[in-house]
Amino acid sequence: MSYRREHRASRTSLFDGLDGLEEGRVRASSSYSHEISEPENDKAMDNLQDRVSLLKRLTGDIHEEVESHNRMLDRMGNNMDASRGVMSVTMDRFKMVFEKKSNSRMCKLVGFFVVLFLTIYFLIR
Repeated sequence: MSYRREHRASRTSLFDGLDGLEEGRVRASSSYSHEISEPENDKAMDNLQDRVSLLKRLTGDIHEEVESHNRMLDRMGNNMDASRGVMSVTMDRFKMVFEKKSNSRMCKLVGFFVVLFLTIYFLIR
């Protein structure tokens, strides 16, 4: 409750000197009042215009970057789809090899790979 009273008191003291509109500007208490001259206003508008143009260029650059990343992601997605197709064909071929009933041929193939692996291992070591 005391917080609200303090808040209201500080707010009231802040806006006590506000008299209203005089000659197109707000006149505040004497410690806050100042007039803005026309050259200062033009300078402030020029600064604001420079900032707006900078932000416009920045958003344009961000837009171009996002577009280039979207194109890159589309190409990557297409490449992944193509590789998925190649992998499915390869897996189908492996299934056909493993479904055949020639066990002696499969044993020879597995034995060859084991011997090849061991030979390479001992040569590297």
